[in-house]
Amino acid sequence: MDGKDGAGAGRWVFGYGSLMWRPGFDYLERKTAVLHGRRRAFCIYSVHHRGTPQRRGLVLGLAAGGSVKGAVYRVDAAIWPQTYAYLREREQPTETYFEAWRPVRLEDGGMVRALVFLSDVNHPQWAGDLSPEAQARLIAGAS
Repeated sequence: MDGKDGAGAGRWVFGYGSLMWRPGFDYLERKTAVLHGRRRAFCIYSVHHRGTPQRRGLVLGLAAGGSVKGAVYRVDAAIWPQTYAYLREREQPTETYFEAWRPVRLEDGGMVRALVFLSDVNHPQWAGDLSPEAQARLIAGAS
């Protein structure tokens, strides 16, 4: 994927975790949005940000089902290549997500297509639906 959706006035990026409060890239506008068909869940074993290969942690991903409220950012097409490269480096250190363009509903009822990083259930770091107790153990014991 090259991060292109054919949008001429810029491209949208959907964030549901740290991208909401620390995007780390320049954008033209930010809006609250909802992605349907996915839910925020502690479903990814972390060996970089919240753990190590010897002592895995747990981070949020987008699992199937439900809906998730987040933020969408419109990025100027002129800086999209640099922004996309930054996002891939930040979000994909071990390729635990796959990238997709999905429709998201804005607070005003409008729709935009946004780049979304979805959890890859076939990746070795996929944790799936762990019990709340198992999640707490992993989060508390992470390095």
